[in-house]
Amino acid sequence: MIVNIILLAFLLTTAVYISRITILFGAVMIYGIYSLLCATMFVVLDAVDVAFTEAAVGTGISTILMLSALSLTGSRIEITHKRKPIMALCASLGLGAALLWGTSDMPHFADASAPANLHVAPYYLEESSEQIGIPNVVTSVLASYRGYDTLGEVVVIFTAGIGVISLLGRTTRRRED
Repeated sequence: MIVNIILLAFLLTTAVYISRITILFGAVMIYGIYSLLCATMFVVLDAVDVAFTEAAVGTGISTILMLSALSLTGSRIEITHKRKPIMALCASLGLGAALLWGTSDMPHFADASAPANLHVAPYYLEESSEQIGIPNVVTSVLASYRGYDTLGEVVVIFTAGIGVISLLGRTTRRRED
């Protein structure tokens, strides 16, 4: 419990710092730290698969892509404008209110009578180690029961990576010409 509170305090501090910093390189680095803190929080909450994805994509690939974008633009400091973006603030507040309203109908955390806990979860928990032979339930679900989902996610990430590499390669070729 204390570790969760400390991690949440660090997350809040880094989020506020990211929103206030004007040096873009520093903002990217602090974002990488924020993503690493999120991955640590997922590990503490026993969601190791989500933590692994957050560490790989959030901390690794996103930081590298943002640093690449900074190197291509040559910007060092954020350019601020005098006008206040009232429409963006209203849109953000409206979206936040819609998300809060949408989650109000969800079952309570760790509710044993929630639909997700009544149908498939008991079967996975009881039968997966015997059927698959892997003691970790999450790994057995991702590797066997949801293997095609996992394959699809890998294809999407691979395709996105190829797209980014081709865009970066096209930019460097144009500079050489």
